Amino acid sequence: MISPMSHMGNGGKIAIGAFLAALGMLALTAITLEEAVLFTFLGLVAVGYVASLAEAFARRRYLALLAGAVGTSLFIGCAIAFLRMWGLAFNQDPAALGAAVTSKDSDIYFYLAAASASLALLVLFAAAVWPSRCRTPSRSRTQVRKRRPTAASPNRSSSSQRQPAARQPAQRTASPRRTAAPRPSAGRNRR
Repeated sequence: MISPMSHMGNGGKIAIGAFLAALGMLALTAITLEEAVLFTFLGLVAVGYVASLAEAFARRRYLALLAGAVGTSLFIGCAIAFLRMWGLAFNQDPAALGAAVTSKDSDIYFYLAAASASLALLVLFAAAVWPSRCRTPSRSRTQVRKRRPTAASPNRSSSSQRQPAARQPAQRTASPRRTAAPRPSAGRNRR
């Protein structure tokens, strides 16, 4: 039986789990309006984002990584612009949490930040979980084994015949300092 997630690595599986849990936390945040649940949702989104990045790098989906980087940059820029319009970003005034500097058209930056973050997450998630184009299922590292010829295989006998020929040039030759005088054999001394 082929698993539907067999083409993914650990990063893709973690991304799926994190984003499903984040959807549950988002629904729970809407129901309870608790700050701890909101921070849990944001943490799960961050885990899914990092896992999707890792899996996209592992699968060499560089175009999706580029689109994710552009979406992340747009999210950061629009979020800073939204906070700046409310006087919360780059403001040293202790009374910065008061009224907005100009609340006219500040909502567009919030919507742009939310849309760019959602699109960046969607692109990276798709890059992490979308199957490759090749038709053959990928094998895990534990399934891939080197095939070694057995003793009855004719390839083994031919490879053993080739080994002495390959080893002959590697043998050391006698150095020129040694004399070529014949050595006495052990058989002559036993008489």
